[in-house]
Amino acid sequence: MSPHVLILGGTTEARRLAAGLAARPGVRVTTSLAGRVTRPAALAGEVRTGGFGGADGLADWLRAHHVDALVDATHPFAESITANAVRAAAATGVPAVVLRRPGWRPGPGDRWHEVASTAAAAEAVSRLRPGSRVLLTTGRLGLAAFAHLTEQHFVTRSVEPPAPPLPQHTEVVLARGPFTVAEESELLRAHRVDVLVTKDSGGEATAAKLTAARALGLSVVVVRRPPLPEGVTAVPDVAGVLDRLGFGG
Repeated sequence: MSPHVLILGGTTEARRLAAGLAARPGVRVTTSLAGRVTRPAALAGEVRTGGFGGADGLADWLRAHHVDALVDATHPFAESITANAVRAAAATGVPAVVLRRPGWRPGPGDRWHEVASTAAAAEAVSRLRPGSRVLLTTGRLGLAAFAHLTEQHFVTRSVEPPAPPLPQHTEVVLARGPFTVAEESELLRAHRVDVLVTKDSGGEATAAKLTAARALGLSVVVVRRPPLPEGVTAVPDVAGVLDRLGFGG
C-alpha cells in the first residue's frame, strides 16, 4: 500500500513539502487546511478543508484514512492545532513531525520590543502617545486584542476583510504577500506609520517589513512564539522533514 502522509498546512513550507512528497512515486499526500482563506494557493496532492474536532477527531481521521505519517506544518502561532496533533499521534502511534521555520532575531539597528502575547502587544501600544499610527500585521484573528484602543490610528493588512471587533480608528489594506522591501517601505511611508506590530512568524517571505522598519528607524513590537508541547522538537525546514520521513536524498 502507498504510504499516506497527512500535512496540517497553511504555510509556504507546507506547500513546498506537499510538492516534494507528491513528486515521489507511490506516495499519497493530503494537506489539511483550516478554511480561513476562501481562495488558497494551489497545492500538490489531495486537499481537505475544515477542522477535525480536536485531538480525538484527528486521531479518528488518521485511523480511518490509514495515515502513515503526520506533519504539523501550521503557523508557529497555531498552538492548539499543534497540541492536538501531538496528542493524536500519541493516541494512534502515527509518527509525527513538527515543521517550524526558525524565528526572527533582532540585528543591528533594530528597535524591537518583544512581548509574550497579542494582549501584551496591545498593552504596549496603549502607552503610545495619542494619534500614533500603528501597522498591525498580527493576522485577522489577532485584531480583537486591540479593539478597545481608541487613542491610536491603526492600519491592518490581510488577505480578506477582517471581522469585528476592530479598533475604532482602523484602515484595512487588502493584499496578499509576499511583499518586497520596497513595497513595505512604501506602505509604511504612505500611511505615516510610527510603530509596527507583528508576530514572530519567521522566514524570509514576511521579513521584508522588518527590514523596511529598520531602515526607517521605526519601533517594532514583536509577539514571541508560544512554546512547543513538552518533549517536542521542531524540524526547521522541508529537507529535514523529508529526511525524517525517509524521503531524503
